[in-house]
Amino acid sequence: MTAPSTRRLALLLGGLAMFGPFSIDTIFPAFPQIGAQLGADKLAMQQTISVYLIGYALMSIVHGPLSDTIGRRKVILGGLAVFTLASVGCALAGDLTTLLAFRALQGLSAGVGLIVGRAVIRDVLHGDDAQRLMSQVSMIFGIAPAIAPIIGGWILGWSRWPAIFWFLVLFSASLLVATYFLLPETHPPVARLKLAPKRLLRDYAAIFVNRRFQRLAAAGAFNFAALFLYIASAPAFVLDLLRRDGQRLGEGDFAWFFVPTIGGMMLGAFMSGRAAGRMTGARLVGIGFACCGVAAVGNLGYNLAFPVPEVPWAVLPMTLNAFGIALVFPILTLAILDMYPRQRGSASSLQAFTGLVLHSLVAGVVSPWLSHDAMYLAMAAALATLLGWVFWRWELGKGHEVPECPDEPAALEPTERL
Repeated sequence: MTAPSTRRLALLLGGLAMFGPFSIDTIFPAFPQIGAQLGADKLAMQQTISVYLIGYALMSIVHGPLSDTIGRRKVILGGLAVFTLASVGCALAGDLTTLLAFRALQGLSAGVGLIVGRAVIRDVLHGDDAQRLMSQVSMIFGIAPAIAPIIGGWILGWSRWPAIFWFLVLFSASLLVATYFLLPETHPPVARLKLAPKRLLRDYAAIFVNRRFQRLAAAGAFNFAALFLYIASAPAFVLDLLRRDGQRLGEGDFAWFFVPTIGGMMLGAFMSGRAAGRMTGARLVGIGFACCGVAAVGNLGYNLAFPVPEVPWAVLPMTLNAFGIALVFPILTLAILDMYPRQRGSASSLQAFTGLVLHSLVAGVVSPWLSHDAMYLAMAAALATLLGWVFWRWELGKGHEVPECPDEPAALEPTERL
């Protein structure tokens, strides 16, 4: 690909990855208003995230292999169309049950941009170039959680909560048009697999039982779970726990948490791209985990010293944590994709599914259980970081090169890696 088309692809894939986080984070400021209108308490409102993530996780195991069979472009267009219709349903919902049903439908379709987009990157680029493009997409993707709650707060300033979902309708419809005209098909018919359920199950089983896949997927999932716990707990963390000059924060103050956190993630993604070809993947991942470890210790120390968290000091550890995650995640993802050149979509799907199952538990169980206390959140986040690092050290001890990004993809079946 030429440089201009690579930049265009980075912008488009970054936008496709953004509409998933947008559907989570834009409604955070509206939680009190939605709950009051639909008669739902905080725990019930938390389920608008849980059902979304459950739907996302269930369908994530389908998006990738479906794109291996019929092509990347068709799957992305179909997912965008469903997401747009689901957002219309959310905007028109008059009760909590209806809202939850359409939130689940949003989740079923929202993964196409992120999951299939990873396969697109590896379809067109290899080695250091793939790492650079993955990092560029991560930078663009990182904008979404930072600006989404801010946009949601602005919308609430002049309208009511359904307007947030109408915004999502407009956003996803715009992506649908852009994808139709700008995204080429990167998985040609000659490289596609036949749609055979038995083969799909066999491939999934072969990938899932591969111990190297398990270690890499678990390292990435647990490492990100430390930050995702705070993202899922944002309504309680920002509105109930954080203080500024001793005063509670309001619905328009989510930027105090999201802007520095996602700023750290974007900086980490930028540094990952700059390091491509200059530093080994193993060393970059090690630096990333070191940053996450320092952030975890700093977060615990701050909450021990100051029982009432104040901005901006309380969010600085999350900024460093996000920076470290952005160094780690692209390397682990590319290593997984390069294990299965013929089934990149399936490998991407299963990696996403592994993370989403964990993150659904974080959002639906851990967050409601711990989000009333900042110290409990810090302890749980530190534990997640530690588990991610343990899986990484386990993988490193096996002597594998990370990432394995050959200039040309090999032709291997997943069973040949067992």
